[in-house]
Amino acid sequence: MISICFPSFALIGTLAILFTLTPPASGASAGTGASFKGPIGLQLYSLRDQFAADVPGALDKVQGFGVKYVELAGTYGLTPAQFKAQLDAHGLIAVSGHFPFDSFRTNIDGIVRDAKALGLDYVGCAWIPHDDAVPFDEKTCRDAIAVFNKAGEALSKHGLKFFYHVHGYEFVPFGKGTLFDLLMTETNPKYVSFQMDVFWIVHPGQDPVKLLKTYGKRWQLMHLKGMKASTPTGLLTGHTDVANDVALGTGKIDYVPILRAARKAGVKWYFIEDESPSSIEQIPHSLHYLETVAF
Repeated sequence: MISICFPSFALIGTLAILFTLTPPASGASAGTGASFKGPIGLQLYSLRDQFAADVPGALDKVQGFGVKYVELAGTYGLTPAQFKAQLDAHGLIAVSGHFPFDSFRTNIDGIVRDAKALGLDYVGCAWIPHDDAVPFDEKTCRDAIAVFNKAGEALSKHGLKFFYHVHGYEFVPFGKGTLFDLLMTETNPKYVSFQMDVFWIVHPGQDPVKLLKTYGKRWQLMHLKGMKASTPTGLLTGHTDVANDVALGTGKIDYVPILRAARKAGVKWYFIEDESPSSIEQIPHSLHYLETVAF
């Protein structure tokens, strides 16, 4: 037992920070612990400004977090082969990546080429283009369903798995449910899976636990991010101030039941995404939360 005599409040605060950010024990993966087993990675969009300025320097920061797996959203001016070489040099593995909707409609061969060069297993779409001034509508939804089914089948022939990243605007009422339910029921589960971004489920006023229970293994991937307590919800915009992203374990989202439900649903990959200006400071706290959370 270590004894510290008469510590100052400043020293106590410093020690608390040091212990909070202590890396996991040797052999353990950053972000995993007794309850949360992961696998956990980082969506590199979290450091988009750093990547735009200096790709190797940004990857140094990612490597410093202790994560091994990443999800991509572009290659920041490098070719896929060049970006893969940088990932390899930093000991990072790209599991999945986001590509533009129009590429799934018109350039599947290009997606296959780039995904293979990057070594991806999953390729996904994070936004269905629509007029922000009006609600997401049935026609746009059905058009996207057709694109996703066709793209998913084409990608599967190359060993790639397609997913759609839910962004909150899809929960427009429709029939006995929402247009999100239409997306789920009309896309082919053999070729189309989904990524739950927990923030973008809570933002429109939906319940992540309920949706995990309802759609089970359709949820293959998950984005983990905290939401500031003052963030408005019940909105169908798919937009919010990026400063509303906070570290996991803080803010208004209780992750304990969500992580428990995600494990039961069979979510295969988890990625921290932190779009806030404080992402570099917040990501270590999110990883620590996942290492210590009990459920």
